[in-house]
Amino acid sequence: MPPWPDDALYRYLQAPGSTNDDARLAALVAQRLGVDWATRHQEIEVTVQNKVVILSGTVASPEVRRTAGDLAWDVPGVLDVCNTLRPPRRRRPRR
Repeated sequence: MPPWPDDALYRYLQAPGSTNDDARLAALVAQRLGVDWATRHQEIEVTVQNKVVILSGTVASPEVRRTAGDLAWDVPGVLDVCNTLRPPRRRRPRR
């Protein structure tokens, strides 16, 4: 998710089961994705549960997917990354 609007962080903090550590990690990962040239304009949603980062959404290419996962892993405190980002679907040529 691009750097989120202020109310998105508030909603995350109020979500059932969220902890301050999870919210802090989600903010750090979203910030890191928001400043990297490869990931900043992608539609990436960041969720954290028990220090496990879950990345979801659609990205421009497999390379961007890999970069987003690597950036999430580099945030101190992250225990695991579940990278469910998808590149855009290829259109099949009509026959």
